[in-house]
Amino acid sequence: MDAAEQFRAWVDEGHADLPLPGGGGTAERWAGLTAFGAVDLAAARLAEGHADAAAILAELTGEQAAPGEYWGVWAAAPRSLTADHDHNGWRVSGDRPWCSGAHTLTDALVTAQTPGGQALFHVRTADAAPLPDTWAATGMAASDSGTVRFAATPARPVGDPGAYLDRPGFWHGGIGVAAVWLGGARGVARPLFDRADHDPHQLAHLGAVDELLSTGDAVLADAARAVDAAPKADAERLALRVRAAVERVATGVLDHVGRATGAGPLCADAAHGRRVADLTVYLRQSHAERDLARLGELGTRP
Repeated sequence: MDAAEQFRAWVDEGHADLPLPGGGGTAERWAGLTAFGAVDLAAARLAEGHADAAAILAELTGEQAAPGEYWGVWAAAPRSLTADHDHNGWRVSGDRPWCSGAHTLTDALVTAQTPGGQALFHVRTADAAPLPDTWAATGMAASDSGTVRFAATPARPVGDPGAYLDRPGFWHGGIGVAAVWLGGARGVARPLFDRADHDPHQLAHLGAVDELLSTGDAVLADAARAVDAAPKADAERLALRVRAAVERVATGVLDHVGRATGAGPLCADAAHGRRVADLTVYLRQSHAERDLARLGELGTRP
């Protein structure tokens, strides 16, 4: 089963119908995303987008996706699309990069610049055109990503201009991405847990990986309690802390597993090599030192 098939199966079987953040089941939501990541990071990337779209719709409109629909959120490079309104309604134009599920999704939420500011729109992916040869990545190759061209594509507004970024759930979604990273780290760690013997060096690496993964679990659990206790609170600082912590956990797992197992699994186990490549690429969705600088700025405030 490839990543697209796995994603569709999760949606069709109801596994992607996760509790909405801030409703008392946030820990369950993020645990579900972590579980997806441990199975297949590319499929989990699509499932995370579908779950995030569901949360956005619920927060801004109260709507739900219909059976047989596969949703995503294409909001990278926010100024790459513009939206105009005429007697036929809204139309979105431009090339949007980094669109995961470009050939897989049925529906997407996209950001676009309007005369009134940045706004969020619902588009049917059948009305847009994925551009060939715009995703050369080895890691996350199966995420069906690339640039999608919108040429006066019919679009429906979702919320008012600015609502997508201003809502509390924006940062909850950012933590959801970190939950998938943690799942990816669990998948990468599997060969070490499977093969560790009485070699003291492997056991030391195994202990370090166990500590890292349990730290990631604790960070997400603590964040879930905070979100459920105050679902409308500004969660930017919380999200930046969680994402930085989980990125450090996942990076540490990649390092320890590689040092403990050597080149063998990377060269002889295609699934493991793919997990390592996928996680390495997916972690770069973090903004690294830019996010740390922003966290430092927020930390100076009372």
